[in-house]
This record gives sequence, C-alpha cells and structure tokens, in this order.
Amino acid sequence: MAASTIPAFEHTSMDKIAPTCATARKAFLSHKTRDLEYRKVQLRKLYWAFKDNASLVEEACKKDLGKSQFETYLTEISWVMNDCIFMANNLDRFAKDEKPADIAFTNKFMGPRIRKDPLGAVLIIGAYNFPIQLTIGPLIGAIAAGCTAVIKPSESAPYAASVMQKIMAESLDPDCYTCVQGAVPETTALLDEKWDKIFYTGSETVAKIIAKKAAETLTPLTLELGGRNPAIITKHADPKLAAKRLLWAKMLNAGQVCVSQNCTFIDREILPAFIQEMKNSLNEFYPKGPRNSPDYGRIVNQRQFLRLKKMLDSSNGKIVIGGTMDEADLFIEPTVVQVESIDDSLVRDESFGPLLPILPVTDLDEAIRLANEVHDTPLGTYAFGTKAEMNKILDQTRSGGASLNDGFFHASIPTLAFGGVGSSGQGAYRGKASFDTFTHRRSVTTTPAWIESLMDVRYPPYTAAKLKKFSGMNEVKPNFDRQGRATGWGAWFLGLLGLKGLAVLIAAIGARAYLRSRSKL
Repeated sequence: MAASTIPAFEHTSMDKIAPTCATARKAFLSHKTRDLEYRKVQLRKLYWAFKDNASLVEEACKKDLGKSQFETYLTEISWVMNDCIFMANNLDRFAKDEKPADIAFTNKFMGPRIRKDPLGAVLIIGAYNFPIQLTIGPLIGAIAAGCTAVIKPSESAPYAASVMQKIMAESLDPDCYTCVQGAVPETTALLDEKWDKIFYTGSETVAKIIAKKAAETLTPLTLELGGRNPAIITKHADPKLAAKRLLWAKMLNAGQVCVSQNCTFIDREILPAFIQEMKNSLNEFYPKGPRNSPDYGRIVNQRQFLRLKKMLDSSNGKIVIGGTMDEADLFIEPTVVQVESIDDSLVRDESFGPLLPILPVTDLDEAIRLANEVHDTPLGTYAFGTKAEMNKILDQTRSGGASLNDGFFHASIPTLAFGGVGSSGQGAYRGKASFDTFTHRRSVTTTPAWIESLMDVRYPPYTAAKLKKFSGMNEVKPNFDRQGRATGWGAWFLGLLGLKGLAVLIAAIGARAYLRSRSKL
C-alpha cells in the first residue's frame, strides 16, 4: 500500500541521463516488451499503483494547481486507471495482424498483412496543467504498443512529478520504464539522445525546438499543442445553454486547458442575454464566489500569473464580469471581457487561464472570417446555433477537433482520438490511437515456392512478349474519357435517359410493382 507522504522533487543527476536512456534502448532490444502478456502485466500493475496512491495524487494536484478532489478524480486518477484497463482488455485485438484492403486477387496468394511492431525506445515529455493524464496517458499507449519509455514530467507541477516517479518505481519494470526529473538542462540532455519516437505536450514555442532537434536524427514526433480556439455563437443559439457550457469549459482547472475557447464570437443580437446568463451560471457554480469555493483552482505559478495579469492589463476591452486578482494566492477570478478587435491582447495570444474575451459580430460569416484570421488551425472549435449553422462552421473552418453545442466534449471522451492539426499539433492518441501512435504498421508478404513458374515475367531478359503479357495483367482500364467524364454502360445509359427520363422510369417501375402486389390480393 502507498506511503502517506509525497517524495521530495529532485532533479535527476545530469550524469545519469545518458545511462538511463541507454538502459531503455538495451531493454527494448532484449525483446521482452514484445510479449503481449508482459505488456498486460505492466498495465495492470500500473492500475493498482494508481489505485493505491490515489490520495497522494489528489494531494499533489491540490498543491500544484489547487485542483479539487472531484477535478483530480475526473481528469487525472479515473482517466489513467480506466485507460490501463481498456488497453489491457483490448491489447490482443489491437496487436493482431490486419488484412490490408484493396489487394488484387493475384497478390492475395502472397498473403499480404499488416503487422504491428513497436517503434522502440520513446521519450514522453509531459505538461503541467493535467500533469498525470498528459504524461501517463501517452505512457500507457507506449506500454501497450511494446515500447520502452522514459518520461519527463513538467517541473512546473513538482508534486505530481514526484508522485508519478514513485508510482512508476513501485509498479513497472525499471529497465523498461523510468522517469527523469528536471527542467531545461535535463530536457536538453534527453533530446541529445537518440529516440525512436518523441511525444511532447506543451507550447508551440517549445515544440519548434523539439522538432528541430528531432529532425537531426529523423525522429518521428507526436506534438500535442494548444491554440487560439474559437467559440462561435449565432443569434439562433440558446444563450443560457451556451453560457453555462462555455463557462464550465473555461473554469475547469482555472482555465489552464489547451482545448478551452480562447475567444467567443457572438452575434450582437444575443450579446446582452449571453452576458446575463454568464453571470447567472457563475453564481450557480460558485454560490460563495470562486475565491471561497473548494471547486475552483489556482494558477500554477507566479510566472504564469503575471503573464495573465499582463494580458488583462494590456487589453482595450471592457470587463463585464470579474477582474479580481491576488498574486499571493495565485488567484484570478473568472473574467469576462468584451473586446472589439482580434488585435486585442486577450485574443492575439492564447490565455491558458480564466480570461474569457467575447467579441460581438454582425453575422455568422463575420464570425467565421475572424476566427480563421485569429488562428487557421486551432486545437478546437466550438459552435452554437442551428444544425445548418454548425455544419457551416465545420465546413468553413479547420481544427484538431470540434464540439457542437458544447465546450470541448470531444476532448473528454477517453477512447476518441485526440490531436491537433497544423500549428496546434500533429499525430493523435487516446484509446486505440494511443496504441497506434507508438506502433509501426509493417507490411509483410510471403511468396510461396509453388508460384515460381507463374513469375517468370518479372525476370530478365525482358522481351516484347513479356511486356505484353505483364501489361495485360497489370493495366487498369479507365472508366472516364479525356475530358474527365465518366464512361461505361451505366454512364451512357443515364446520359441517354436524362434526369427526367430516369424519374419517369423509376415511377413506372414503382407503379408496376404496386399493381402486381394489388393483383395478388
């Protein structure tokens, strides 16, 4: 059973980093992680370690971020525990060879298949806002895929980092799975090592540094970043529903959520109602005020607090709700600010905090245009309106994911693939996607000996007869002409008949079928 105290956070000695990485590579090459039963045992033991250390995880997240017990259970503990069980229960299915699609009949004799091979030794660099989920979640995928892994938790959440190190040491094979603690120097030393995959969650700025370093050794990456995510509310939306759901999405973890909305574009017609409903929901969520609520978190550290304060101080917008701050307590009240330009400091940069700029617009077209100007590939997009309006938003924007009529619900489903696009990230994970992101899909064929007599066409000397034979077997005939129009009997018949003729034909067939059925009565 777990001890009752959190171990002290200590930076890993620089001279131990290279040997630690070498051990992980050597362990992978020993091939023991390829055994499916071995992987399942590691996942099951990790589950019980989190079960036994749940109180320490709660304490750590409270100290690091002021997280409530409910939020920690919802977004950290239950998430990774359920993921361990899901992966262990489905590993046989995920790891099974696949039959590839679109294989010609003659090539099926070679038994083409997709084999699932682990990528190798991987590095996982976590983030501070959900320190357990965003570090252990990828680790679970790496274990399931048969990789060995070194994790580097965020030093900005030191208590959670120490608990993760303790949990890994108690439950997992230390040769295959280990933890390196530290900040920039330690991370730099880790990036100097050769990896088979690097998984990073964090900022776009740091991601560029990691990508540049990975390019030197052609190391593949999964990057889970952030974005200036838009919420768009049309005049046909329910302002009460939109206000309540978006407020919750922005207040979770005191707004330190990469998928929460960064700016809300709202039709001027329902702006007053939306602001009033925001006030109503805020009072409903925190009857004694956010500061006195055990359910409202704090900013992770002073540096992030001052960054957010500067963003608010630099804004030309009008504060319509909140605005109170306390540096000593790292407290920032949920703050709604009405802005008039996308050049405002609250819109131009990702706040990653409880600041909610709202920008009134004339219509949906203006909202979509402004959202695309702010960030053309955000991590999430959130739409409120009619079904047609929400589909228009999907059609005319891009994002890693989207939630209609809600704030980031797509990101709260643990088995739904999650990832960014463009500058908000690359690659995806969660559920089966976590297994896939650490797996190489290896195409394999087996050519039987008996087929040799049929393969003489591929061997030199090449003759005109062989070329004719091969082209006859290989060439696919087009079903379109030089103008790109479909050809063939079906296209010719429909063209001859025309749409009106086709309608008459269908009606005639239907009438004939009806008369036949009546004659049998």
